[in-house]
Amino acid sequence: MVRRRLPGNRKIRLMFTSFFPNPRPFFWSAALYGLAAVLFWFFVWKGVGASIGYGLQPGEQAVIGVSVFWSKPFIWFYLYYAIVVAIFAAIWRALSPQPWFAWSVLGSALIIFVTYFQVEVSVAINDWYGPFYDLLQAALAKTRPVTVGEFGQQLLVFMQIALVAVIMSVLTRFFVSHYVFRWRMAMNGFYTDNWQRLRRVEGASQRVQEDTMRFATSMESLGVSLLDAVMTLIAFLPVLHKLEGVVSEVPILGAIPYPLVTASILWSLFGTGFLALIGVKLPGLNFANQRVEAAYRKELVYGEDDANRAQPPTLAGLFENVRKNYFRLYFHYMYFNVGRIVYLQTDNIFPYLVMLPTIVAGKITLGPLNQIQNAFDQVRTSFQFLVNSWTSIIDLISIYKRLRTFEAAVTGNADLQADEDYGVRYT
Repeated sequence: MVRRRLPGNRKIRLMFTSFFPNPRPFFWSAALYGLAAVLFWFFVWKGVGASIGYGLQPGEQAVIGVSVFWSKPFIWFYLYYAIVVAIFAAIWRALSPQPWFAWSVLGSALIIFVTYFQVEVSVAINDWYGPFYDLLQAALAKTRPVTVGEFGQQLLVFMQIALVAVIMSVLTRFFVSHYVFRWRMAMNGFYTDNWQRLRRVEGASQRVQEDTMRFATSMESLGVSLLDAVMTLIAFLPVLHKLEGVVSEVPILGAIPYPLVTASILWSLFGTGFLALIGVKLPGLNFANQRVEAAYRKELVYGEDDANRAQPPTLAGLFENVRKNYFRLYFHYMYFNVGRIVYLQTDNIFPYLVMLPTIVAGKITLGPLNQIQNAFDQVRTSFQFLVNSWTSIIDLISIYKRLRTFEAAVTGNADLQADEDYGVRYT
């Protein structure tokens, strides 16, 4: 058993403290360090690599195919990422030793890297779209002879990239499953060590058995989705800007600078704000739903051992609370889902609406059209992180509220002002 003093005089999220080293400064430093690392890569390190032969040289075409992942620019990035992670990990290892350090710090770094790699797989496929669809258009329009070998070669390139994507996805899922369970182990160790204080809390068994796993899973899923959105923006905004040269104007806005980038940002901001507005009541209702369900379940459990408990009038009153809250949830989800589905269905045709003047003027071929559509979708989807994740965010907020209320029983007040020495078991 390892005992550690939790920082005093501040609000402590024990579901983070049990797994990460000193969470608040850790996460802030990780965000700032990551931003600095990204800027240093683009403005310094990448250029250094190009100057010594580890980058695209003037006039050199980018590699299209699976070999891009072990090309010199990628190897240079792998080296840079390893150095950056090693420095950050060494500093935090010295500042705040943590028994779960390998999983929380190095494991998170590995998940970030794999997320970046999967984004680069999407970029590689987008690069493949250009020559493939131009070849397809040439074959269908008979503008030049196209052999079966040429077509088969392009399909083989795609299959090789897809094989890398499948292997990485399977291995990542395997690792992430262990990562999430380790986080659950950390929280479970803290809660069970303090079970005598927590057992009187309504629904305590569910909090320890179910909510710990759901919280870790939701945090990992949303965290990876957010990272994927940010990295996709970093990777695809330059691609979209490079491809929008043939697009001179867009409907309504007319001829504007950066037409595709601007249109994707405005549309995504509209969707995010719209759905956040109509879904504002849902987190509180989900939290209330868990409370009334827990109260009903608790009375039924007591009734198993005590004949005087779980009497029909009591159960009827508790179930009436369940019924009312569910019906309120159904109503608010109804108009939320109407708004969400209408927006997402419109979203499917939005790229064609934006490029309509360019398409009808015949200024673009099939290859660049598909590259633009895919890059546009990637950028737009990244900006729509809240739109696509809103239901999961609502669920996470409700779980977080339940665990915060649960942890208040350990610290003795709702603000979780930790000024005692609590035992935390790490295994």
